[in-house]
Amino acid sequence: MSVCMMAGTPPDNFILPITKYSGAATDDEFSRLHVLKSNNQISWLRTILRNAKTCHGDFVFNADRLIRLVIEEALNFLPTHDKTVITPKGVPYEGKAFNKGNCGVSLVRSGEAMEKSLRECCRSIRIGKMLIRHDDDDSCRPPKVIYVRLPPDIAERNVLLMYPLMNTGGTIHQSIKELKKNNVKEDRIIICTLFVTPDSLRHVFAEFPTVRILTTEVNEDCALHFGERYFGTDN
Repeated sequence: MSVCMMAGTPPDNFILPITKYSGAATDDEFSRLHVLKSNNQISWLRTILRNAKTCHGDFVFNADRLIRLVIEEALNFLPTHDKTVITPKGVPYEGKAFNKGNCGVSLVRSGEAMEKSLRECCRSIRIGKMLIRHDDDDSCRPPKVIYVRLPPDIAERNVLLMYPLMNTGGTIHQSIKELKKNNVKEDRIIICTLFVTPDSLRHVFAEFPTVRILTTEVNEDCALHFGERYFGTDN
């Protein structure tokens, strides 16, 4: 059976793959890192995305599912306040509501794949963009900020910074510097990503220790070519 036929449902004999790093293994070193608790569904989604034989349609479908889980969890770190509403039976209900002043920032191009899930969760949220490029002629040079479009009042907002992969951490590192240049407080930045390497975490946390990073997996291998495969430009 092809991957394209079976990607939606794990087989009966599916076994969780063993990964080198887990949330528990990184808690002591990275206190502001949050790894989604692994289960059969999350591990199955990661397996589909890592499989080189996964077709484009299945890659997009299952990437969207995994991204949605990350975005939903990231919302738990946004500030809330108590709110009382009246139910259809006229009974008061004590609940919660999000504070105003949140936004998303996607890093072009692969980060744009995460905008859909954020809008599905927060329909009216404002989303900014950054384009950050590496120097093809000199890989040792830091990435350059090419384009920035941010909400004018972003300094007053909590920021969900969206980028699917953190391989070296250079792109995220540069984007945080740009946000701080626009007076965004470091501890109000929540990085939403799918896969990170230990080196990328060390790179980011070394200079920005109070940002939050939310991911599904910490692993040495993040060479997934996510943007090319998601947008169908890998051929």
